[in-house]
Amino acid sequence: MKIMTCPLNGPRNIDEFAYFGPLRARPDPEGASDADWTRYIFHAPNPVGVIREWWCHTPTNFFFIAERDTASDEILRTYAPDEAPAGGPDGGPAGGDSA
Repeated sequence: MKIMTCPLNGPRNIDEFAYFGPLRARPDPEGASDADWTRYIFHAPNPVGVIREWWCHTPTNFFFIAERDTASDEILRTYAPDEAPAGGPDGGPAGGDSA
């Protein structure tokens, strides 16, 4: 059984979580073209290495960020959005706020 640590609820079975995509900057709502929005919504990057991703603990609906190595599928750490390191992209779940 794979375990993921929820920043709010502690270690939980991976089945309690839903993946919401990579953490990345959103297009500017005022200046983005339809093509920009299409790329943002439908074309997520798929790099090899450590990436930051949005996850949700579904029983509590708590959204958080996980750093995961895509080569090994190892979850390196998890943290609440307000604990995110400075200087990163200000992404968020589709249709939601940044934090």
